Amino acid sequence: MAPGARIAVYKACWEEGCASSDILAAFDEAIADGVDVISVSLGAVGNAPEFYDDTTAVGAFRAVSKGIVVSASAGNSGPGDSTACNIAPWFLTVGASTLNRQFPADVILGNGETFTGTSLYAGEPLAANKIPLVYGGDVGSKVCEEGKLNATMLAGGAGAILASTEVYGEQAISSPHVHPATAIPFAAAEKIRKYITMQNSPTATIVFRGTVVGPTPPSPRMAAFSSRGPNFRAPEIFKPDVTAPGVDILAAWTGANSPTELDGDTRSGIAALLRQNRPEWSPATIKSALMTTAYNADNAGGVIGDMSTGDASTPFARGAGHIDPNRAVDPGLVYDAGAEDYITFLCALGYTAEQVAVFDSSTNCSTRAGSSAGDHNYPAFSVVFTSNKLVVVRQRRVVRNVGGDARATYRAKVTAPDGVRVTVIPRTLRFSATQKTREYVVTFAQRIFGSVTKNHTFGSIEWSDRKHSVMSPIAITWPESQVADM
Repeated sequence: MAPGARIAVYKACWEEGCASSDILAAFDEAIADGVDVISVSLGAVGNAPEFYDDTTAVGAFRAVSKGIVVSASAGNSGPGDSTACNIAPWFLTVGASTLNRQFPADVILGNGETFTGTSLYAGEPLAANKIPLVYGGDVGSKVCEEGKLNATMLAGGAGAILASTEVYGEQAISSPHVHPATAIPFAAAEKIRKYITMQNSPTATIVFRGTVVGPTPPSPRMAAFSSRGPNFRAPEIFKPDVTAPGVDILAAWTGANSPTELDGDTRSGIAALLRQNRPEWSPATIKSALMTTAYNADNAGGVIGDMSTGDASTPFARGAGHIDPNRAVDPGLVYDAGAEDYITFLCALGYTAEQVAVFDSSTNCSTRAGSSAGDHNYPAFSVVFTSNKLVVVRQRRVVRNVGGDARATYRAKVTAPDGVRVTVIPRTLRFSATQKTREYVVTFAQRIFGSVTKNHTFGSIEWSDRKHSVMSPIAITWPESQVADM
């Protein structure tokens, strides 16, 4: 993504895991070396820890305070709600989505039915004639462990059909199998199992199609495993931020262990290019540019899909959208923040002096009283309604004009989430050579009780000067008691 970039690698993990001391040491070494971007493929499994207990968040805060962009994976724990990690506001948090490239390997049953799977197997093809088909749960181990599937060959098996889990929906995971094998989605696997039980002599073969690039199925789509929002620790901070290619990425590896989070290399390379093009931009400005210029449509013109459901994805899966590096160079308006803003945010969370001291030992939160986590100058809006009462939430933002026209005028267009009335004041922002920043306030008001049928509803605010479109997603989280039954 960034030709000619100098890459420095810092070892933080070992066979037994990643010690906190090693993670912090890696961050400190990178900071001392003066890197521009840090790519982090680490994160908690399960509920994200408090920021002061999150070693990666602490190390990232140190780096961002020195002007270094820290891009991190949202994680591979999807598709459940609030599974995203690296959710502090100073991270650039990225989900994983597909490309328009596939590695199809079709299962053809004896009755002619065909199911498309995926495989990176590159050996000799199977014979064209059908081969007897058995269900592995009836004849052997019920668990396939990585590197252990050669038992199929030893037992006389010609190949293997691997089933994905139900929660992964339409997704199956490609692997560089050493023998003929393909992975298929759960629904296809269930149909094949039914075929086996209904036939006296079931047969099948696998046809490997190699690499296929094309418009079908539409892309990008969100990977089922990509971790999701809302933010478990600070629901007023929208996460993930954006999505980038992270499925079936071709890359060199040693064979000792499969690489992970290659969407991180994409986002980090783009951040490096932005840093080169706009060296005066802060890490928050670079993140803002990537978020507000991201796109939300696939190559067929529909909303970016979600492989776990087969339906359109939500912003809690795709973030602000898929990164668009060409547009990010000229975003028009940006939302900036620095170390002091992040400390104010931590104070707004109600952290104790000892907890905030993990980030800055000189901070006195009493001098920052009255701050709200929702007022953190983020390029997105996340609002939580916690009761059945008609509640009004206000969030404040400041934008800076970085476009070519110093005298630009931007007007707001609101797409309100279901059940909410959204008001932007002022609706017009006028800039000048001496007035490069403007402030606005957004008010979110519940409309009526029981007016929504989902736990989360979404909308957007777009600022436009007819040349730039500065888009910010809106996410509303509703209390269970206010969600009407379908």
